[in-house]
Amino acid sequence: MDFRMAWRNVWRHTRRTLLTVSAIAFATLLLVFMLSWQFGSYNTMINSAVMVHTGHLQVLAEGYEEEKNMRLVVPEPASVAGIVEQVRGVSAYAFRARSFSLVSSKQRTYGAMVIGIEPEREPQVSTLGSFMRQGAFLSAGASNEAILGRLLAENLKAGLGDEVVLLGQGRDGSIAATVVRVKGIFSSGQDEFDRTFLHIPLSLFQDVYSMRGAVHEVVILCSSLDDVGRVKQELSNRLSGKDLAVKDWSELMPGLMEAIKMDLVSGFIFYIILIVVVAFSILNTFLMVIFERTREFGVMMAVGTTPGRLTRILLMESMTMALIGIAAGIVLGTVVTLYFESHGIVISGASELLEQFGLPERMFPDLSLLSSTIGPAVVLVITFFTALYPALKVRKMRVVDALMKG
Repeated sequence: MDFRMAWRNVWRHTRRTLLTVSAIAFATLLLVFMLSWQFGSYNTMINSAVMVHTGHLQVLAEGYEEEKNMRLVVPEPASVAGIVEQVRGVSAYAFRARSFSLVSSKQRTYGAMVIGIEPEREPQVSTLGSFMRQGAFLSAGASNEAILGRLLAENLKAGLGDEVVLLGQGRDGSIAATVVRVKGIFSSGQDEFDRTFLHIPLSLFQDVYSMRGAVHEVVILCSSLDDVGRVKQELSNRLSGKDLAVKDWSELMPGLMEAIKMDLVSGFIFYIILIVVVAFSILNTFLMVIFERTREFGVMMAVGTTPGRLTRILLMESMTMALIGIAAGIVLGTVVTLYFESHGIVISGASELLEQFGLPERMFPDLSLLSSTIGPAVVLVITFFTALYPALKVRKMRVVDALMKG
């Protein structure tokens, strides 16, 4: 009976109820879409970054990530590969080795990070091949080829077909030196990457730098971001006792993780402001209800209705409007998000900025259980506590004073 009474009271002022429900629905819709947009953009950023730099996971020697000491290696990469292949959720893997060296052309010398990669496997774990702007990617079985970033090529004044000399230190402390010919020049849009990196075949790197078959990184790509935690844990268990560490993308690229956290904080502030605006709208509505129905409440208390029951009815009214608005907002937010999840949103005018971070011009939201429930849940909680204040005012009413009003 209390609920029937609350339902009838909700629709006594249809226009006011619809305005309040609409405000709640709009806030819920915006939260569902914006959270899905944020999570989708984060997934795009992470996947784009890992496909350029690190992969989702890497198997490294203990301490290598901190020291970058080239003597800290994965000594038997084939045995590690055998373990990696047995883990469910791994879509691809490749070996890499690296060393900071001097790179000299006929005119200039610069320091660069020389990366040894597998021409056959590397395209499976990175998008490096898609960044080629001149020439071609390393060919299978190549012996003295190299590809380098656009800015490094400009600094060296080196072009396709030119020879460059690599001079560094081998794993055993010996001098590592060789001559390679520029086969391709890539441009990722990330200046630091294009200025610093030069890639050669892994077999050549191992010979020149006296690696004795070892590598520095086993780069792993997972089927999805959701699999990263489980794959990391399983690999860590299987590789226990081998002086090897498994690092995920957040550990390998802490700067990206910090950027995501900062964006989450700024988004959280915006959402709080939005919810506060809706909360004041609800508070205003229910304060008006209290003032308009004071005499009615007095009559009800005079005939024996307890203040507790009145409070309960008022909370039912507020929660009814809140639930209607939240349900409508979730439905509308889901429809809007699914539409843009299918078609994407083109961020026009920012293509150069996005390219610097390896991001596509068309971005997609990612609707998930979390993005479709966390916002509405917060709205529901805030709505309840906002409506609680005017509802509790009924408990302080005196019957005589209430009957004299109105």
